[in-house]
Amino acid sequence: MTDSLLKPDYIFESSWEVCNKVGGIYTVLSTRAKTLQEAHPDQVIFIGPGLWKREDGNYTKEESPYFREDSALFAEWQWEAKQNGLTVRVGRWTVPGEPIAILVDFMPFFEKKNEIYGWLWEKYQVDSLHAYGDYDEASMFSYAAALVVESFYKWKEERGEWKENTKIVYHANEWMCGLGALYINNKLPQIGTIFTTHATSIGRSIAGNMKPLYDYLFAYNGDQMAGELNMQSKHSIEKQTAWHVDCFTTVSDITAKECVELLDKPVDVVLPNGFDNSFVPKAAQFTKKRKAARKRLLDVANALLGESLGDDTLIISTSGRYEFRNKGIDVFVEAMNRLLRDKDLKKKVVAFIEVPGWVGEPRRDLQERLNSGKAYDTPLEVPQVTHWLHNMSHDNVLGMMKYYDMHNRKDEQVKVIFLPCYLDGKDGILNMTYYDIVLGNDLCIYPSYYEPWGYTPLEAVAFKVPCITTDLAGFGLWANSVFGHSGEIEDGVKVIHRTDYNYSEVADNIKDTVAEFSGFTKKQVEDCRKKAEALSKKALWSEFIKYYEEAYDIALRKVEERSEK
Repeated sequence: MTDSLLKPDYIFESSWEVCNKVGGIYTVLSTRAKTLQEAHPDQVIFIGPGLWKREDGNYTKEESPYFREDSALFAEWQWEAKQNGLTVRVGRWTVPGEPIAILVDFMPFFEKKNEIYGWLWEKYQVDSLHAYGDYDEASMFSYAAALVVESFYKWKEERGEWKENTKIVYHANEWMCGLGALYINNKLPQIGTIFTTHATSIGRSIAGNMKPLYDYLFAYNGDQMAGELNMQSKHSIEKQTAWHVDCFTTVSDITAKECVELLDKPVDVVLPNGFDNSFVPKAAQFTKKRKAARKRLLDVANALLGESLGDDTLIISTSGRYEFRNKGIDVFVEAMNRLLRDKDLKKKVVAFIEVPGWVGEPRRDLQERLNSGKAYDTPLEVPQVTHWLHNMSHDNVLGMMKYYDMHNRKDEQVKVIFLPCYLDGKDGILNMTYYDIVLGNDLCIYPSYYEPWGYTPLEAVAFKVPCITTDLAGFGLWANSVFGHSGEIEDGVKVIHRTDYNYSEVADNIKDTVAEFSGFTKKQVEDCRKKAEALSKKALWSEFIKYYEEAYDIALRKVEERSEK
């Protein structure tokens, strides 16, 4: 089948997270880049927002850690783009594969905002009237990204570089890039457009607002809910983009159902998120890094708690965006609270919640203890958190721990520590990156309620860490389909059945699984780790890229149909 697929000569792909590490989409794009670059060398061009600017208006190279500028790349076009009022920086995204990236300054378009939104309403009935928050910023970037493609296309065309049947696709990620996809759909019909929603804005909002999403999915009307939840503009751009692009996609079967019900549009193809395991250290290096990660985590825990937890401590964690209910952080805390009283627990447990909160600063008292190299037998005050927060009294994690009287007391078997910052290696306490820390875990837990795919469990198993997830996560459903049954911890991934209403059962299930895992023999743990790694290899980009090829083909066939007309 693949032989008969139409293949693009050029792929433009835009996202707010190109060279801009914000969340899961960064991981999707940055890990997929190498596989795409191998298949289409330097014919993949990523477009991201130009966000690194000094007060004097000049760009700085130092502040852009994921981008390396190359002024010689398309130098003539860069000059021409500038003449046309586009400020761009062209270079390489410093991830495996090093694809070409163009960062565009979208700020100048704010003064044309009303005119752009007027055009959008006239052509596509997109309601931008109710816009607030990040809508304007995303839309102006999206518009600028489309102008980059238009400018580049025309430059090549004027030089006679497009052959008669040159095939080009433009791939827009999330509602934030919808406007650009519609612009290209309208102005450059010879380019095939693809739109991927990584989560529907309404689905995420329903779930985040404590409403039951799944039992009533068939009954929800997306437009009506958008009005109720004050999401009209984001929903409107997402829905109209889904309807007008050549190929509409999402990342999992579970989100595909949402698209049908909330956007009234079935997807053309599901693009599951893969992983590139070149990030995972090999053999001796892996063992060394795992040792270092465990030592650092235990050093931090011991300094904070005034304990002497040894290497036989069970280290577990949850991580991701701070969506307290959607990511199942509430259930994680609940499960740890229940584990405190569990008679079957065979080891001491230290559980980290690695979720970026509203961080004030790293704790000085904790830094001093860590730097002293001494052992302490008294805890610091508030021994539940590594960094001071701006909103200590209103923080969900700390609030729930306080409600349950979880104070990490000396005699307790289970200690829960909130690490409320991005693990970029410069947080002031751990000072190690997420990928250097994750492999130090014995078990990772992601009991998501709303999770279109679920990168965190996929990353965990790629680093040989068994994990617990749910069947409301796209990854959990996929794992079940690979196993041919509901995943158990012995499979490397335990997939818990989760519904709108079984929160308590999920918490118990997590508690029981951790207790069971604490009693595993060395061989059982080793088997578990091997199976986790084996599963991750089935989710490599080399396995999943075929779905993208299918999406490119669908979009390019629509272009052919248009040109025949």
